[in-house]
Amino acid sequence: MAHKIPVWLDCDPGHDDAFAILITALHPSFDLLGISTIHGNSSLEKVTNNALSLLTAFGRPDVPVYPGSRKPFMRPAIHAPAIHGESGIEGTTLLPVPTAKPQSTPAVEAMRTAIMATPANTCALVVTGTMTNAALLFAAFPEVAEHIKVLSIMGGGFEMGNITKWAEFNIYCDPESASSIFTLPSLSGKIILSPLDLTHTVLVTEGVREVLTTPPSTLRTMLYELLMFFAGTYVEVFNMTEGPPLHDPIAVAAVMKDLKMGYEVEECGVKIVCNGEEMGRTVKVAVGEEGNEHEGDKVLGEEGAGKGGVRVKVGRGVNVERFWEVVMECVQRADGVSPVNIK
Repeated sequence: MAHKIPVWLDCDPGHDDAFAILITALHPSFDLLGISTIHGNSSLEKVTNNALSLLTAFGRPDVPVYPGSRKPFMRPAIHAPAIHGESGIEGTTLLPVPTAKPQSTPAVEAMRTAIMATPANTCALVVTGTMTNAALLFAAFPEVAEHIKVLSIMGGGFEMGNITKWAEFNIYCDPESASSIFTLPSLSGKIILSPLDLTHTVLVTEGVREVLTTPPSTLRTMLYELLMFFAGTYVEVFNMTEGPPLHDPIAVAAVMKDLKMGYEVEECGVKIVCNGEEMGRTVKVAVGEEGNEHEGDKVLGEEGAGKGGVRVKVGRGVNVERFWEVVMECVQRADGVSPVNIK
């Protein structure tokens, strides 16, 4: 491809983040600048180790990894052992010991330096975990919001939740940070949100698993085992038997404009409920509605946020067949470079 998309990935590596890392690290349309890790699926130390291990497995230990926030700015951290296990990515013994170490530069500083070094309006920031790092980035360095081309987020759910009946996990963990992002005027028109309503249409079906394991390799077995653990927890926790949804890579697919991904959006404003029984709920509103409030509760980012409105592109559809083709292309590339395949 003539021009690679510079991308920074902010994540809490669990089973679905593994495939977001795979695509951003190995697809030829991307130049992966770095990865910042965030509290979420497990502790910061564990998800950072997961990121380094996955990059080693995919033959990309050169990608720098920066540990970010251990907890939300205003709340204690919440983890998801019932879904991802204690480590955040359980289910296989084939993940390699990382060959690289975490970087010592603070994540938010590293994000700013790498993103601002790209040409203006070219870089994609993809956030597939709790939004604490991203919110702190834009608060500390507001020029970054002006500089990026797109902020692609996996989070929220308008007709469903996955940690409460109203709330999706990433938003629920730090609703104040999410609220600050969805009310930041300089991000208007740049945000793409991939909610549960969309990601639940991209399932790891039995057919997908068969393609993944053909031809056989140690790397493919590792990925298969990770997906089977994920499938098992989705059956146990959500009684979802047709296959687990692969949430996080959809936020990556959203920025792959030239690959016929068929990513469809509707444009609206998004409000976040930051307290009460519905904490973490995402609510669609007309662009230009005043503030970021729900049932009279004022939250972070409310003052002046509604002036002109913050436009968010909410994902409604994606070409599932093409998405899986891209994933399998990246698996094939990883097969050729992965050290876990060397006997």
